[in-house]
Amino acid sequence: METPEQPHWLSDDETETWHALAGVLIRLPGALDAQLQRDAGISHVEYQVMAMLSRTAERTLRMSELAGYTGSSLSRLSHLVKRLERNDWVRRAPDPDDGRYTLATLTESGWDKVVATAPGHAEAVRRFVFDPLTKAQQRQLRDIGRRVWGAVEPDDHCLPPR
Repeated sequence: METPEQPHWLSDDETETWHALAGVLIRLPGALDAQLQRDAGISHVEYQVMAMLSRTAERTLRMSELAGYTGSSLSRLSHLVKRLERNDWVRRAPDPDDGRYTLATLTESGWDKVVATAPGHAEAVRRFVFDPLTKAQQRQLRDIGRRVWGAVEPDDHCLPPR
């Protein structure tokens, strides 16, 4: 008769590290969202969508690519982009190269919203993430983030290069 394998429990140090990371994963998005809601009237994910579009050629991406970049399902992204369309910040259109796809394009007023919102967001990211760390810790955080991201999604084309 086989005995069941015992779980590989976390050590005390690993448990402390996990709780610290879990706390960041829970609290940082809310803090960034609160800053963006207060200062710009938009959510963090809405800002991420518009900022991602602002950094691409012609400020345009296929919705499927944008969903991958934002870690969102196509359905959830579609609802979000619909809200952005109502504010005339993004518009959607069929992809002229392949009608099976839909393109999302940042409008001029969407560009203006990103430009107006970016300084406050950058300040919040600096205050919450970079100011508490030394330069060496910032590099370590980058390397740790890439390693964990790669372990979670090894084939993710959004993973930053090393």
